[in-house]
Amino acid sequence: MEQQDKIQLFEGMRIRTAWDGEKEEWYFSIVDVVAVLTDSPNPNNYWKVLKKRLKDEGSELVTSCNQLKLRSHKDGKRYLTDVADTEQLLRIIQAIPSPKAEPFKMWLAQAGRERIEETIDPELTIERALETYLKKGYTREWINQRLQAIQVRKELTDEWDARGVQKGVEYAILTDEISRAWSGMSTRQYKNLKGLKKENLRDNMTTLELVLNMLAEATTTEISKQKEPETFAENMAVAREGGEVAGIARKAAEERTGVPVITSKNAAQLNQVVTNLIEGIVDDDQGREK
Repeated sequence: MEQQDKIQLFEGMRIRTAWDGEKEEWYFSIVDVVAVLTDSPNPNNYWKVLKKRLKDEGSELVTSCNQLKLRSHKDGKRYLTDVADTEQLLRIIQAIPSPKAEPFKMWLAQAGRERIEETIDPELTIERALETYLKKGYTREWINQRLQAIQVRKELTDEWDARGVQKGVEYAILTDEISRAWSGMSTRQYKNLKGLKKENLRDNMTTLELVLNMLAEATTTEISKQKEPETFAENMAVAREGGEVAGIARKAAEERTGVPVITSKNAAQLNQVVTNLIEGIVDDDQGREK
């Protein structure tokens, strides 16, 4: 496992974390989280008692938790430490009777309610996505492209389902094939370029990057409908063809503009550029008024 240790601060307390680059998953030191939520003088003992109670209750959570060597707060040496991924950690938090855990529990209840509502009325998913992107500072023009990209992706996965492509690993392999064909990089390499970990790659693309990725996926869908691939190898070839169409468009755009289409900037950096531009325009207008 490609593991990268990191210390994260929460309410002034240090929480040890580890990033698994292969699984694209964060792991958190359970003892450190327990210390934050309970203010226990002995978080190790608290977790030991809680772990036994969960095990006695028949919970599979305890047996599914991993151990990783994390650096000790006391002597700086690495020791095997109980860790949990995000889902496991949220389940552990639910089992902790602490006022500090209540915000997490309320969030879980709200998220569950919203998920049920979206199942009943799928249009709510689009409305909430729009609201979330606006709060994050994206422009309406970008958001319109992003929502269209979601639809294009859905049409592609529906086509893959019809051709017998399996969700999970096979989806990821074909997505990488498309990405390499148009951008020259796998999805993981593209995310590394932008300094991303769990973040969604499409949420961190410029409008042009997003459009070209949509072109690659839409073309792959159309070619698949025409050729009707029957094997995974044939689906790989179709994915490559679809990506190559967008790759040709990318190179043409770069020749005309003289600048690379692919950028290392992520959403936070891109949004800051827009903010600076808007502030500059406002300052110019105010200067003229004076």
